[in-house]
Order: sequence, then C-alpha cells, then structure tokens
Amino acid sequence: MEFVVGAVVLGLVAGCYIRPLAAGFRPYPDDDDPPARAEEGAGHWGEARRAFSGAFRARPVPGWPPLAEVATAAACGLVAWRFAGEAALAAWSYAALAGCALSVIDWRTRRLPDAITLPSYPILVALLAPTGHLLDALLGGLALGGLYAVLWFARPGALGLGDVKLAGLAGMLAGSLGWDAWLVCAAGGQFLGALYAIGLLVTRRGTLKSQFPLGPFILLGTLAALVR
Repeated sequence: MEFVVGAVVLGLVAGCYIRPLAAGFRPYPDDDDPPARAEEGAGHWGEARRAFSGAFRARPVPGWPPLAEVATAAACGLVAWRFAGEAALAAWSYAALAGCALSVIDWRTRRLPDAITLPSYPILVALLAPTGHLLDALLGGLALGGLYAVLWFARPGALGLGDVKLAGLAGMLAGSLGWDAWLVCAAGGQFLGALYAIGLLVTRRGTLKSQFPLGPFILLGTLAALVR
C-alpha cells in the first residue's frame, strides 16, 4: 500500500510539470518563424526543446483546476498497484507519464508531438525487453498501429498520423499483457471516443462533423487493459 501511495504522490508532482510542458506546444507551430529558428531551432523539434526547457524551469505547484495533476497521480497509482514488484513496472510507469503528457497536449492543441511519440518506441522496447514479452509487444504494436493506419488511409479527416503513432505504442503495451488485453485496448479507445462523440451530440455541443482529440481515449483504452 505504501508503494502505491508513493507512486500517487510522485505522479502528483510529475503532473505539475506536465501542465507547463503542454503549454509549450502550439496548435500549429510555424515552421518558417525566423525568430524561433534563430533562437532555438525551427519547426516542431525546436518547439519541443523550448517546451521541455520551460517545463524543467517550472515549480512543482498544482494549477487550478488540477486535472492534469490528478490524472497523472491516478495513472501512476494504478500502474504501481498493477505491477508492483514486476519487470513491467518501468515500462508502464514511463507510459503513464508520457501518456498523461500526450493527453493534455492533444486536448489543448489536437496534436501528438513526434518529439514524444517517436522516442517512446525505442524506450518502450528497452523497458519491455526484461519482461520476456517483447515479441508480443512488437506484434501488438504492429497490429494496432496498422489498424489505425488503415483507418487513417480510409478517412484521413477523422484522425491524424499522430493517432496512428500513438496507437502503435498503445498496442505494444497492451500486447505485452496478452491478446485479451490487446482487444480491450483496441476496442476501448474507439468505444470511449464514440461515447464522447455521442455526448457532444446529446448536449448539442457538437455535430456529426465535429472533430475532437482521439489520443486521450486511445490512452484510456490502454489503461482499461490493466483492469480487464
């Protein structure tokens, strides 16, 4: 129990840094911004360096409402409860922190930055290797990433390439737990996203053509795989 409480506290602190990190990403960074290029590099990667630099300089003080902080604490607590003493703890702890950051960024900007998603692939490979389920993880990532790639190709306006890259990561994590967990992850993200879309329609805050960030729901589906 003490281990889970400690993970919750650390997650709460980490959440305080996720908020300023997310604030450093803009909806549509200007790749041709001369001041930004001269200062720290152009385009998405220069923007990411500035965002991480700003987060590191931030103070660990929760904002209001503390949604990011509470969500990160809850995710870290769930991971600690599920994997305490197991080799998978490191991989899922990293996924909890990176996933919460991506969720907040996607919700604010409708983007899933390559600066977080792409490095997460080799990081998860390294962290999942000691679990003995790396092959299942790779197959799961390929399957779910491929599924989302087909959906993107069929309806490119319904989701972005960032969702495809995130789905590959989610598939790796769920695949490492078994194909029953993979199915929960794959179906859960779509189901939760559909529920949110229905809620927008019922409350008249959206229409059939309304778009919303899918990343947080993909990640919620991944967490659902832990408690299947």
